[in-house]
Amino acid sequence: MKFGIIGLPQSGKTTIFNAVTGGHTPTTASAGRIDVHAAVVDVPDERVDRLAEIFKPKKVVHAKVTYADIAGLEGGSAKSGIAGPLLNQLSQMDGFIQVVRCFPDPNIPHPSGSVDPARDISAMDSELLLNDLITVERKLERLTDERKKGGTDRAVNERQAALFTRLHETLSAEKPLRGLAFTPEEDKLLSGFGLLTRKPLLALLNLDEGQDAPVLDTSHPTFSIKGKLEMEIAQLPEEDAAIFMQEYGIEELSLRKMIRLSYSLLELQSFFTFNNDEMRAWALRRGATAHEAAGQVHTDMQRGFVRAEVVHCQDLFDLGSMAEARASGKLRLEGKEYIVQDGEIVHIRFNV
Repeated sequence: MKFGIIGLPQSGKTTIFNAVTGGHTPTTASAGRIDVHAAVVDVPDERVDRLAEIFKPKKVVHAKVTYADIAGLEGGSAKSGIAGPLLNQLSQMDGFIQVVRCFPDPNIPHPSGSVDPARDISAMDSELLLNDLITVERKLERLTDERKKGGTDRAVNERQAALFTRLHETLSAEKPLRGLAFTPEEDKLLSGFGLLTRKPLLALLNLDEGQDAPVLDTSHPTFSIKGKLEMEIAQLPEEDAAIFMQEYGIEELSLRKMIRLSYSLLELQSFFTFNNDEMRAWALRRGATAHEAAGQVHTDMQRGFVRAEVVHCQDLFDLGSMAEARASGKLRLEGKEYIVQDGEIVHIRFNV
């Protein structure tokens, strides 16, 4: 799971990246260069720690999310399409976090001359939307040329033309593609086009210390964070950070909530596996089957899937042990098509 941290220049993208990852990437502007810094962080989940207390494994592994700080996206680039190297980086992301500047600072001039979060969100929406529109128009032109030349299957051409016409109509109405539903076949076809407005987007309001979040009229889920303050805390040693948080009455850093929110934005959930050596949380899309969950753990498990032993972690917390869960009938055997639920412990029986 990869999230691209994007935003207009001087919005504080790298500050947020450092806050989330605890990194020390320089926050100076990249002067138009395409710079990408990536880091992998744990998804906070207290259930993992509670399960570790029960199973006492040698190793505990949380679900992971990768954040990439992507510089180089500036207003106006979509008039001719986003440059290839930058578009390639953006296309690899599963979702975006748009850092929106809300903090005033006369020493850091805003490229548009003033701080206006609503305007900046709209500008980024237009940037991504216009790039997709260019991509779709180019594909429609190619389909028209192919139809005239008769070089491809006519039925395939017509299906693709109908699909891309639908995309064009949506984008022309200034609506993103993430609101459209697609068949598995259409999803497979579109995966190679890197359409940016299909990806979920979280608008992250970057506040100054003591600043309240503005109320914005936007279709995006929004979250506010005091970026500079949280970056400074994240860069402290764990003991010093705890003391700082206690002094300021901070029970939980906002960035932990942001990680959970971005995880949820991709419609992901967690399931757990364990043995004597390792207790692990895995990311899995909502609605996925036990067979798909097996593939997350190991391809051999998916190939030789026989059954899945399933128990919800809350039942285990209530009952105290797997033996009690089995005795009370909470531990079940499920087949390939079983829909895995968030928080379930899944043990795959397989034969290869």
